Amino acid sequence: MSLPLVLIHAFPLTPAVFDDLALQLPDTTLLRPALRGFGGPALDDAGEPSLDTYADDVAAELAANGVDRAVVGGLSLGGYVTMALLRRHPDLVAGVVLIDTKASADTDEARANRLRMADAVERNGARALRPMLDTLLGATTRRDRPALVERVTGWLDAAPPDGVAWAQRAMAARPPSFDTLRDAAARGLDVSSVIVGAEDTLTGRDEADAMAVALGGIPVHVVDGAGHLSPLERPDAVAAVLSTA
Repeated sequence: MSLPLVLIHAFPLTPAVFDDLALQLPDTTLLRPALRGFGGPALDDAGEPSLDTYADDVAAELAANGVDRAVVGGLSLGGYVTMALLRRHPDLVAGVVLIDTKASADTDEARANRLRMADAVERNGARALRPMLDTLLGATTRRDRPALVERVTGWLDAAPPDGVAWAQRAMAARPPSFDTLRDAAARGLDVSSVIVGAEDTLTGRDEADAMAVALGGIPVHVVDGAGHLSPLERPDAVAAVLSTA
């Protein structure tokens, strides 16, 4: 990949989720911005929670690094931010890699659950995130890789409550992005890929297929033995896709 690759992390994690993947891509120029509230810009002046704020932050960081065009890869929340970048800064995005994410908006039930979690984390701290573990990691990882399970558990426990609550409210307010993907495909993208873990129960194959159709009917890359965090669970397989993009 000749252009820089920007990797935007999942909720409620940090760019560390891509550490193992980065080792598999030694010849790729990687940028891994930390989102606001997760090691990135402070929340003090963030205003109303919105994915647009995350997108503007990423655009500002790329500009500060002299990057005016890049392939943007987003994992879960990072995928939502990638699609917000396509809306707000289309000239910056030369290509997209959408990983374990979706272009649909939340259902009313999902939106209400996000808002409840935001309130719970503000009241009780990061321990309210522990139940997420079983949906973040696939069954294979949970069964066979106790060290990785422990690693992700530590990340959940260390998640900043204010960043978690802000992110949940931003995700709850997000619009559907199918038109955004269709418009980007019509303009032309140098790279467009959709990747999903075979064991992802949060944003599974149906969501991946829908994004692939919106991007012009591209193939979906299914990562065996991985759940919602496929770049962490199977960095080798995700790197293989990125290396041929």
